[in-house]
Amino acid sequence: MKILFVASEATPFAKTGGLADVAGSLPPALATLGHEVRVVIPRYRCVDREQFKLRSVARFYVPVGAWKERCEILEGKMDARVKVYFVEKERYFDRPGLYGTAQSDYVDNAERFLFFSRAALELCRALDFSPDIVHCNDWQTGFMPLYLDRLYRSDARFKRTRSVFTVHNLGYQGLFWHWDMGLTGLGWDEFTPEGVEFYGKVNFMKAGLVAADLITTVSKTYSREIQTAENGQGLEGVLARRAKDLFGVVNGIDYQLWDPVHDRDLPRTFSATRLAGKTLCKEKLKSSLGLAPGDAPLIGMVTRLAAQKGLDIVAGALPAIMASGAQLVVLGTGDETYQKLLTHASRRYPDRMRILLQYDEKLAKQIYAGCDMFLMPSHYEPCGLSQMIALRYGTVPIVRKTGGLADTVQDYHPRTGRGTGFVFDEYTSGALIRCLDRAIAVYTDVDAWHGLMQTGMKQDFSWQQSAKEYEAIYRKAMRR
Repeated sequence: MKILFVASEATPFAKTGGLADVAGSLPPALATLGHEVRVVIPRYRCVDREQFKLRSVARFYVPVGAWKERCEILEGKMDARVKVYFVEKERYFDRPGLYGTAQSDYVDNAERFLFFSRAALELCRALDFSPDIVHCNDWQTGFMPLYLDRLYRSDARFKRTRSVFTVHNLGYQGLFWHWDMGLTGLGWDEFTPEGVEFYGKVNFMKAGLVAADLITTVSKTYSREIQTAENGQGLEGVLARRAKDLFGVVNGIDYQLWDPVHDRDLPRTFSATRLAGKTLCKEKLKSSLGLAPGDAPLIGMVTRLAAQKGLDIVAGALPAIMASGAQLVVLGTGDETYQKLLTHASRRYPDRMRILLQYDEKLAKQIYAGCDMFLMPSHYEPCGLSQMIALRYGTVPIVRKTGGLADTVQDYHPRTGRGTGFVFDEYTSGALIRCLDRAIAVYTDVDAWHGLMQTGMKQDFSWQQSAKEYEAIYRKAMRR
């Protein structure tokens, strides 16, 4: 199959979240299965032309509302098998951030990503590429399936093309005032409750949900959750109507990047059968952070500091966590409220808690490797990658039963020894504390804990299995 994979970010070029990891890992995995995959992302300021050896391959004009904008396409490579096309337009993408600043989103994001979506389809014409599948991702590309049906279906290049739209996080929908409908190039007859209108606004996510041939999201549990009023973010009705076209595929992780056996960012490598290196990683991490020495359980979090991630119930549980004797290290940035709250708490417990307001991949790896437990008490979590990385590094996850966390972490049962982590259901500080108490009780049994760590390290969440599931979905779309 010929696959055009379109996303607003992709590693190693530009990243703000998990979408970039998917866009940087799934296309090469699909190429390994024998498919021709081409990726399209914007050429942001952070994407250096010299560093990535980009070359110009096309120039053309892209319709935006009643006018056209000149566009240049640069070509690079993700690996030897996957070409990456960068949509170059200084007016839209030569900015400090991908979507906005720390204070607010860019006010012209609707215009920026409508331009990007049309450019991704226009480059197929310019490069004479006829995709079997256009795989769109999140609200930034939500209008592409609609464009494909309304504006490009008569083009011979797209006669057999089918669209797949992936929801990575339904909480971010791309909502804009109704007058931005004029920028789409589509008629106002699309601005209806059955179309892209959402409480008087244009909803980019909804455009993808109503127009794509098939819809996917990033875990099976999340695909069911988003059809409910509790987790549907106002779009549960649309999703329920398309239930037969909605599929959940758990994301994978790159096992070459996340590999404790060969990870040069660690003070000592280790494996499931050679755990002494992990003990040293813990000692070095605690020493570098100024935490009190000893064998107290060390809990890690690498996360966005946002309400979605369960920081409110962590805050309520902090006194009990500290009273348990455990230590806590949190790495991440985000909501100023949680930054201040956690910073204040770390000053109250200087030898047992650290808050690191940054993102540093090397430090993140050292936290994954050096901690005993990894905490993810998310209010909702479409997939989550951190719990899979933690398992890979022998760090036992403590998670809430939601979305991808429910699909990837099995609750541990002391009698049988089965399970890979500790799971709680109720979204409260009390439920979190009780779950942590269970984990600490097992931690005191060295043999049981080592067995739990080793079971987790043997789990397979590589991209190969996920890629095969997407391949089956693509074939289903092509049969429609």
